Amino acid sequence: MSFDTPAGTRGARSRGLSGPIGRWVQQRMMKQHRKSWKFMGMDLLFLTTTGSKSSQQRTTPVAWFPNGDGTWLIVASAAGSAQNPAWYRNIAAHPDRLQIELGDRKIAVTAEQLTGPAREQAWERIVAAQPRYAKYQQKTDRELPVIHLAPKPS
Repeated sequence: MSFDTPAGTRGARSRGLSGPIGRWVQQRMMKQHRKSWKFMGMDLLFLTTTGSKSSQQRTTPVAWFPNGDGTWLIVASAAGSAQNPAWYRNIAAHPDRLQIELGDRKIAVTAEQLTGPAREQAWERIVAAQPRYAKYQQKTDRELPVIHLAPKPS
């Protein structure tokens, strides 16, 4: 399980807000998204990771795609930014401390970054479902990581 996709040299500008205003905006958006579990026509889950530097829990809404076997696929796209999203770095630092929230369920999960043919097959399904991801890939020179999430064995 390797989470070592390097940052790119080009990509979309990050639109993230930081500081107290950014946290306030994010809290309001997450409250709204929890009502519908959708954003821009995509299904959402809430991914909780442990911060790579702070060791604090961080929750982020992330679009997900069904993998057909009761598991989920997510993409570390950052909308085509040259940098991987913070949650990707958090998974790399603490892969054993992951949880998703989906509807009224909280599920401990394991994560695996897909590579080779498994990634290509998943990527084809993702861009068929949401063509915007192909556009995100065109904006950056890094390969957008596709992450497979599965319930953690009991």
